[in-house]
Amino acid sequence: METVLGIESSCDETAAALVTGDRTILAQRIASQDDAHRPYGGIVPEIAARAHAERLAPLIEEVLAEADMALGDVDAIAATAGPGLIGGVMVGLVTAKALAMASDKPLIAINHLEGHALSPRLADPTLDFPYLLLLVSGGHCQLLLVEQVGRYRRLATTIDDALGEAFDKTAKMLGLGYPGGPAVERLAATGDADAVTLPRPLMGSAEPHFSFAGLKSAVLRAKQSGRHRDADIAAAFQQAAIDCVIDRTKRAIDVVDDVSALVVAGGVAANASVRSALEELAGAHGLRFVAPPLSLCTDNAAMIAWAGLERLATGQNDPLDFAARPRWPLDPDAEPVRGAGVKA
Repeated sequence: METVLGIESSCDETAAALVTGDRTILAQRIASQDDAHRPYGGIVPEIAARAHAERLAPLIEEVLAEADMALGDVDAIAATAGPGLIGGVMVGLVTAKALAMASDKPLIAINHLEGHALSPRLADPTLDFPYLLLLVSGGHCQLLLVEQVGRYRRLATTIDDALGEAFDKTAKMLGLGYPGGPAVERLAATGDADAVTLPRPLMGSAEPHFSFAGLKSAVLRAKQSGRHRDADIAAAFQQAAIDCVIDRTKRAIDVVDDVSALVVAGGVAANASVRSALEELAGAHGLRFVAPPLSLCTDNAAMIAWAGLERLATGQNDPLDFAARPRWPLDPDAEPVRGAGVKA
């Protein structure tokens, strides 16, 4: 049974994990940086990169010790090579290169988004290709047809802010601190979504893409008006965002063929209200709904190790001079999108 060591350092989570080909997570460690970034209300790239450099080696030692393995016992080293904050990505990738060279094991450079895209298959062995994926991770909000390992067809993306960014910026406007997404979800549970009128950008449009910048601006105006409770603003924002996601995802369902499952992955997939709405949409269209467990939604190394195993099974690995990438689209052949810029 093949075992891969996974390394994740693309943003503000330093992580290492050992995963086997039969989907067993032998060991995993995640070092959060929330406390370091909280005073700034968001992620400071220099602080993140420094923390990765300090924490990664001890985490790797810990997962190997927990699994009672030596580096020579693993079959490959997989590491996030992008997209992400380039300083952190470089820390993880250089570490993986050194370990691969020292142990004479293959290096597998993983697209962080592919890690999220394949993570539901780590948790659910019955999930087969192809499937429709809503990928809501960090600065990305995309609908993708996952055809095979390494084959992704982008159906839609955001033309401005991503959903996760909109949650974080709403949290900042409401003074909820960092990390913002879970804080907005908690506050929204105590509010009345009908008490504040907010727009639904692009809802009903024939254009397949997402837009959340206008919704974010409307939240700011609602806050500045002083007429609404923060809990009501949070609830109204969350409901408007969900309405947009469901409308856009329904459009994607209508244009794809031969998929049996609607899958959601990425940090926002941890939001219970988002999950519930997507599950209802899938049921209405006769599709299975698949979401990874919460532990695999946010950034983690188990999904990177699993993506490495998926690639290793097809005979893929990468040279030791593979370069870290701050931008790395899953579908490089997708048509450019109005306003989306480098995040497309």
